[in-house]
Amino acid sequence: MRVPERARLGKMAASALRRGLLSTVSKYNKKHTHRILSVADTSSGFEAFRPRLQCRACGLPGGVQQRRFMSSRNRPEGKILETVGVFEAVKQHGKYETGQLFLHSVFGYRGIVLFPWHARLYDRDITPPMSDSKPEPPGAHGSKEVKGKTHTYYQVLIDTRDCPHISQRSQTEAVTFLANHDDSRALYAIPGLDYVSHEDILPYNSTEQVPIQHELFERFLMYNPAKSPPFTARDTLKAWQEKNHPWLELSDVHRETTENIRVTVIPFYMGMREAQNSHVYWWRYCIRLENMGNEVVQLRERHWRIFSLSGTLETVRGRGVVGREPVLSKEQPAFQYSSHVSLQAPSGHMWGTFRIERTDGSHFDVRIPPFSLESNKDDKAPPAGYTF
Repeated sequence: MRVPERARLGKMAASALRRGLLSTVSKYNKKHTHRILSVADTSSGFEAFRPRLQCRACGLPGGVQQRRFMSSRNRPEGKILETVGVFEAVKQHGKYETGQLFLHSVFGYRGIVLFPWHARLYDRDITPPMSDSKPEPPGAHGSKEVKGKTHTYYQVLIDTRDCPHISQRSQTEAVTFLANHDDSRALYAIPGLDYVSHEDILPYNSTEQVPIQHELFERFLMYNPAKSPPFTARDTLKAWQEKNHPWLELSDVHRETTENIRVTVIPFYMGMREAQNSHVYWWRYCIRLENMGNEVVQLRERHWRIFSLSGTLETVRGRGVVGREPVLSKEQPAFQYSSHVSLQAPSGHMWGTFRIERTDGSHFDVRIPPFSLESNKDDKAPPAGYTF
């Protein structure tokens, strides 16, 4: 599988992927497979990655959606088509295995599955029965309890060729750890690691033995043509997963929609450090905003409330998020970022709102679902990163 080095996946319309790829694949039976075609540049630049489907059995384009990606208006001068891979059927049931290649249905990057996580999804858009529900933190907006259901996520590697071109992300996604020394605020990161929901996976296969470019690919995986998928876990991946499990584990996912803007939050406990004769507990949280409607909006402000078990309640206000004020449109409906928080207590809660602006200048507040900051992990040695 070959894609030009400067392939700008960030310009790919995420909504077109969802409607085009998924609906087109679902219309074909198992006798039909689909080749992924990308625009290859014969000169020095590259405009966009625009997938197109073609049935290998009949040789016909994959439905009307094909024109959405590859019309003459969208194909720049001097571009040619190059085969990228073969789509596989999307799994409606069960999970994807280690070594599964995929395209991310929202952000468009190429990746490969390392291993799954089974999380509890707390979706505030669903009215639950009273049992198996999660109570609100003190002072949070609303009063309803939320039922959690099991949902599959995957730890994945991102192809480094695609990282610079994912415009809907604040930075290349990474897993951050506390450093192994006395500085309680020092962090280090492993770039190109992500957590991907099952429904965001668009599986494909490739004949290349190294289809993903990432420094950990050949450390973690080996090519085995007798297997399906043909990439199996090395002992180094298994050892790394086991040793870093407490800091990698994804346990709770929180989701809420306000006026067609859906906010998803995933918190991760990072560990505890001692500073000035006190304990400091650290968490990372990943947030995705998705515009589920047709109206173009822009995030302008954030407003956080942070409650600590020590009894403190902190309010944080500011412009945008991580230095950005992202626009959410039908073409690029999602934005995702990660940040960190520390408390001088082993647990707490966070909740808040995002101030969103419409094109006519009016504003509305989008709720950030309340989530717990828990540190109920065993005290273990600091995480080992990916040293072997």
